[in-house]
Amino acid sequence: MLLTLFLALVFCTAMTVLLVAAVAFVQDERFFSSAPKEAVALLKKRDKELFTGARKMGWVLICLSILMILGAGVISIWDGFRSDFTFLQFFLRFVLIFTIYKIYDMTFFDYFLLCRFKFFQYYYPEVDSVYTGRKYGYNIKSQLLKLLVIFPAASALAAWICSLFIS
Repeated sequence: MLLTLFLALVFCTAMTVLLVAAVAFVQDERFFSSAPKEAVALLKKRDKELFTGARKMGWVLICLSILMILGAGVISIWDGFRSDFTFLQFFLRFVLIFTIYKIYDMTFFDYFLLCRFKFFQYYYPEVDSVYTGRKYGYNIKSQLLKLLVIFPAASALAAWICSLFIS
């Protein structure tokens, strides 16, 4: 259980690094596919880097965060095999990691970074009008769908696949 909580923390940290790298350093609008259409329509192309080497630093951070995410997945599966997890134990591990991440995403990314601290608007001031006056992020239905349906289904599928390899 302690390892699962640690892996959830690693996953959340990796996603935070990924977000900061994409928004602040790389500044490529292709990363903002989950943003509202009205915000994406207002985005201006950033030809000039924030500082010399910012994009390279961003890509290095993105690669590091992807490695962290993959590492958390590999360790969670490897430890499950080592500990002879059942389907239910794998499922609970995966769904707990995803649930902790999604709650973190909804509170920290959507509420604090987007609405309270205006992190995204700092780097893209042209979209401020889209987010002004919002008490919460823009995609609560999508977030709840992921939290209540998609992540449990993905966890069940991953747990089933892992349980196929246990003899």
